[in-house]
Amino acid sequence: MGKAKCCMVCVLLLGGVCAGTVNGWAAPAGDSTLSPYFFIENGDQSLDQFPLKATDVIVNINGVIADVVITQKYANNGSRPINGHYIFPASTRASVHGMKMVIGTEVISAEIKEREAAQQAFEQAKEQGKSSSLLKQQRPNVFRMSVANIMPGADIEIELHYTELLVPTEGVYEFVYPTVLGPRYSDQPEAAAPETDHWIKNPYLKQGSDLISKFSIRAAVSTGIALQELSCPSHEIETQFESDSMAFISLAETGGFGGDRDFILNFRLAGAEIRSGLLLFEGDEENFFLLMVQPPERVLPQDIPPREYIFVVDVSGSMNGFPLNTAKKLLHNLIGHLRESDKFNVILFAGGSRLMAPTSVPATAGNIRNAIRFIDKQRGGGGTELLSALHKGLELPRDEAYSRTMIVITDGYIGAEREVFEAIQKNLNRTNVFSFGIGSSVNRYLIEGMAKAGQGEPFVVTKPQQADAAAERFRKYVQSPVLTHIELAFHDFETYDIEPPAIPDLFANRPVVVFGKWRGRPVGTIELTGAGAQEDQFRIVHVGDFRPVNANRALRYLWARSRISRLSDFSAMRSNPEHEKEITNLGLTYNLLSAYTSFVAVHDVVQNTDDPADDVDQPLPLPQGVSNLAVGTSVSTVPEPEMGLILAAAVMMLAISMAARKFGPVKAKIQARRTRLRKASGFALQATTRQDAAAGQALSSPLKVQFTEDS
Repeated sequence: MGKAKCCMVCVLLLGGVCAGTVNGWAAPAGDSTLSPYFFIENGDQSLDQFPLKATDVIVNINGVIADVVITQKYANNGSRPINGHYIFPASTRASVHGMKMVIGTEVISAEIKEREAAQQAFEQAKEQGKSSSLLKQQRPNVFRMSVANIMPGADIEIELHYTELLVPTEGVYEFVYPTVLGPRYSDQPEAAAPETDHWIKNPYLKQGSDLISKFSIRAAVSTGIALQELSCPSHEIETQFESDSMAFISLAETGGFGGDRDFILNFRLAGAEIRSGLLLFEGDEENFFLLMVQPPERVLPQDIPPREYIFVVDVSGSMNGFPLNTAKKLLHNLIGHLRESDKFNVILFAGGSRLMAPTSVPATAGNIRNAIRFIDKQRGGGGTELLSALHKGLELPRDEAYSRTMIVITDGYIGAEREVFEAIQKNLNRTNVFSFGIGSSVNRYLIEGMAKAGQGEPFVVTKPQQADAAAERFRKYVQSPVLTHIELAFHDFETYDIEPPAIPDLFANRPVVVFGKWRGRPVGTIELTGAGAQEDQFRIVHVGDFRPVNANRALRYLWARSRISRLSDFSAMRSNPEHEKEITNLGLTYNLLSAYTSFVAVHDVVQNTDDPADDVDQPLPLPQGVSNLAVGTSVSTVPEPEMGLILAAAVMMLAISMAARKFGPVKAKIQARRTRLRKASGFALQATTRQDAAAGQALSSPLKVQFTEDS
């Protein structure tokens, strides 16, 4: 009787597992992990669960500076007051220097305050029933907007203003506006996670869900030099040319919803020119300059030293489908074109990691074929434990005769960027790092940060057809830097607070970019020297050829953002109170959003005199090309989507096994049913998370289940 009861419990448990994981992965009330979850409509018609109704973006690109205004429209179509919260991405180079809140005809300019002070002002206004808004930085490319006391039938508009510098690579200028955040993997317990990580626990709409919020973007490009080429590889656009150097761009009506992937606008100037030289701004208290100097053309050396390549490849759930297929195409090209004098190795990672070989192998035709077979068998599934895979690669035995390069291929959907940067920085003298972001909305903060920490280059591949060109660029970069040992000298031009203080080697063909302040008269010369592929190179800029222009006032924001970025990089490696204090002062002085400064706006009129408003987290759409496997159940401490199916299959098999022992006469029928269930589950129960059973190594979870008749 006890066994029969146990079987009934197993059946009930199985139903709960299927309902709670396979059919929604919704976050339960007692959830203990910091992980995203699928949004499920609760049927409460009085509560508006999608307060963000529209996002409108206006971009003005003038020369090398992009000026961006974002308008977010929040509304409450329910019958109860709400507090709306919205997580959204931005460029890693954005200098956010302004915010306004519009209620009816009244415009409230936001104040920049220290993070805690801004939070307190917002909470106080919320408790008093006042409409208010708070903008906080969670990562340099992740913002959280909170809007309090949106009354039924009311509209509130939030306007954000930021500036960004566009630096051409290989003669191509690229403006990127990220529209949506991909779900981030985290194994942190929610109770122990810092406040800046709480945004990771955000609801997502399932793949294919109806989208509530509207998105539009319009751009004006004015270059002063004739445009040779203008394209948008991410969206369908309509383009109108006012002249050969000015164009207006908007989304095509036939392009569908555009808010589920990065908006990317590329342009090239006639004759492959770039805008190099000196920009000057003369302020009331401080003067700023921006120097852009084009390096010499790349000259490939005759003798390229042997290299060792470590490919670290993400095969987690969020990479399933298009991202992983694109990564495979990229790897085929990269590995297939190695020289026989090179060595290489491959590490695949999800919730765990698997190494192709204990030590790197020569790039022979046979080893390359084996590596491609090793990669081709992978399907996306599981968590995203990038850090442990990095450590495994960095700790591989090395041959000092080879120059080691690590290539990380991922969508970057993790929350532990700081630890990754620190691991790379600690091994900087032994390994340089190139990063490939794969997907329509990758974590550019991680992708760019890994390359910066490893003194390599970042690449972002949004479509499979871009893989070959990206691989070709990588080979060119890693084999021959454009300029090394770069130094600047200022003659008769008094400068200070130079950013960056030291200029890293240039792998890509792009200008050297330097910000700074100046005193006195804008005269004298600036000399740049460095070692090219075969000889020393130098460039001289005559300061007197350029005049201070009031239109260059954005330089003060760009300089401050450059310094904040550098200080934040150091703080990301290790806590530094002095850097935190300096970042705070920079944010307050230059009216900039930062990790320690936030914007807050408060409407003095009390709107809500009734019960406290309900908190609503705006659900986010999954990025284009990202499947439901990117969002794991938050019941598990390691959110791997396939785990729910594994547990379901395990409980079902246990119930059947026990029933078979009690009811011997029908054992054969149950055994046949068990076989059918095993096939239907799609899992090899002998090693539940193996994606390549022939390799004999589990890729992600340590859980292994083996069933016998006595289970």
